[in-house]
Amino acid sequence: MSVQERKERERADRERLIVATARELAERQGWDAVTTRRLAELIEYSQPVLYSHFRGKREIIGAVALEGAAEMAAALRNAAGAADGPRTRVTALARAYLDFAKRHPAVYDAMFQLDGGLAFAHEDTPEPLKDAFAALLENLGDAAGDGVHPGLFTEVFWAALHGLATLTRAGRLPPENAAYRTELLVDRLALL
Repeated sequence: MSVQERKERERADRERLIVATARELAERQGWDAVTTRRLAELIEYSQPVLYSHFRGKREIIGAVALEGAAEMAAALRNAAGAADGPRTRVTALARAYLDFAKRHPAVYDAMFQLDGGLAFAHEDTPEPLKDAFAALLENLGDAAGDGVHPGLFTEVFWAALHGLATLTRAGRLPPENAAYRTELLVDRLALL
């Protein structure tokens, strides 16, 4: 291995360490606890080293969001792939989405609530975000129904899932009805 290759590998390792540490800290204590000073302290590098990877917290949030989007896409595809039949597939997809939001609240916030400097629904949308949407679209296209654009249907379904995830997490919806809400969403919106 050349010196250049070793340096590139070490740089990539440091970047992964920064993102993993930010993510872990945010999951434990919330995003307010994530500061460049605190991260530098936790990863045992100076702040200038941290800034050589990310210009600040906003870019770190963006990196966590991209990592989370890739994980969410995989979780959605796994859930849908294990399901048998259209209704079961859409239900599994909805449950996987809501479960991801519940298990990874700080990552979910980085993806959809916080400013990570990422463009959504644009030509320059990063590939992991496009892929997370594609994981929904490829499993919801059949549920859209006649005369309904699959992309628009997916946006509405995603918005409903996001609303359920956000309102449940905020304690605005009683937790005992969570499973019924998912069934209702699939029954009424997807009409399966």
